[in-house]
Amino acid sequence: MNAPDAVIERARRIRFVLLDNDGVLTDGRLYQSAGGIDARAFHTHDGHGIRMGQAAGLEFGIISGRESAIVRERAEELDFNEVHLGILRKGKCLDEILERRGFDDSELCFVGDDLIDLPVLRRAGLSVAPQNARPEVKEQVHWVTPNAGGDGAVRDLIDLLLRSSGKWDEITERYFS
Repeated sequence: MNAPDAVIERARRIRFVLLDNDGVLTDGRLYQSAGGIDARAFHTHDGHGIRMGQAAGLEFGIISGRESAIVRERAEELDFNEVHLGILRKGKCLDEILERRGFDDSELCFVGDDLIDLPVLRRAGLSVAPQNARPEVKEQVHWVTPNAGGDGAVRDLIDLLLRSSGKWDEITERYFS
């Protein structure tokens, strides 16, 4: 596995994966038309990885600083347990989520790419940034994914979590048999 032992140890404790959207599930670019149509591109590898993580018992959520109907639809399509959009104070929102879901910081993995994510990244048991995150963010996380946001970064994380927990073979068995 392409991660330090300390990261693998942290990954073993994760039960809840909370994601930023722009720059994590997408490449960070916003597409808007003159009519105000909002569009994003999501990578299918990330979506399938989330489904694999759910099959292994992981819960997922999204917390994004931007409100977006397409992001809400994608989160609903993937059966996210928590969807919080238009949140500029992510730390306060995190407190409410963890209390409601019964998780503590050590069971949380957060993936973020920009300065607004730092308050949550600093608290997460496993903090992760995609390859294309801001340098100041990459310096402060436990692990940087091999791939960029919107290009399989979330899948990189899910693969790490499944392998660290020993669930990789169980979850992927149907593909290899």
